Amino acid sequence: MPELTSPAAVLLLWAAIGYLLGSIPTGVILARVMGLGDLRQIGSGNIGATNVLRTGNKTAAALTLLGDALKGAAAVLLARAMAAPDAVQIAALAAFLGHCFPVWLRFRGGKGVATFLGVVLALTPLGGAIACAIWALTAWIARMSSLAALLAAGWTPVVVILIGQGHLSLLTLALAILVYIRHAANIRRLRTGTEPRIGSKG
Repeated sequence: MPELTSPAAVLLLWAAIGYLLGSIPTGVILARVMGLGDLRQIGSGNIGATNVLRTGNKTAAALTLLGDALKGAAAVLLARAMAAPDAVQIAALAAFLGHCFPVWLRFRGGKGVATFLGVVLALTPLGGAIACAIWALTAWIARMSSLAALLAAGWTPVVVILIGQGHLSLLTLALAILVYIRHAANIRRLRTGTEPRIGSKG
């Protein structure tokens, strides 16, 4: 994290803005608009793109992935346009937390992968592109969204250091840890070989 130079009130403001943007339940909204029902009653009950895909609607899943990434990117880009670097990172973290713990859904949100990728892409396009490539390659080879997410998140703090963006290392490490925490059940299933593959109904 950069040195905190902004007034506390400014940091709180951008934390609130980031949280509110991140807490927009893209998947839930799209599922209702597109007549897919209550996403929280489908499949795993998660509000992310992987669970939307379990409805069989690939368009809805793609739009959810895009929307969840865009809200994370929007928080970063807005803060960057109006505030100092410390507020940008605060907004980024808050957007991720907003997706995972949205007030509108009683703090039961998604696992944050698309929002994580959107945040990183906005913070460092090269680092974000590498993270997305790791996710896409792993998903294509293993057909497991959770494994792809874990590898992409886990490597991102290393990637930002290697490409000369070390000032983002603590933030991306914190986000990666949160991604792993949100995927605790997936990690257990990966260890036992029972993790469902992309497109499965389970």
